[in-house]
Amino acid sequence: MYAIIEACGRQYKVQEGETVYFEKLNEEEGKKVSFDKVVLVSDEGKIQVGNPYVAGCKVEGKVISNGRGKKILVFKYKPKKNERKTRGHRQDYTKVEITSIKAKAEKAEKAEKTSKSEKKENK
Repeated sequence: MYAIIEACGRQYKVQEGETVYFEKLNEEEGKKVSFDKVVLVSDEGKIQVGNPYVAGCKVEGKVISNGRGKKILVFKYKPKKNERKTRGHRQDYTKVEITSIKAKAEKAEKAEKTSKSEKKENK
């Protein structure tokens, strides 16, 4: 089972038990985080696509750590003008372990199927 969620202005493909690096979230280490903006959910070949989000679906995770990425160098220059600038940048991140993907809509569909099958058997 996997889901595509929208967080921090980007879309991420996540699975249960997976570790994902998000841009800096304002959460402390050890706290639980939930993502409500689920764009797509796939469970054993059954795909639910949201319009724009899947209703009643939630992805939950646990914050493992907050940190900073490796330093990158940004070099700008203008040719023939002797103009050069070197800057460094380190992006903040939050490391999150995905604990569960909950899709309420699927449970409702399963309940409908079982109730329909019971009605057919009673006839």
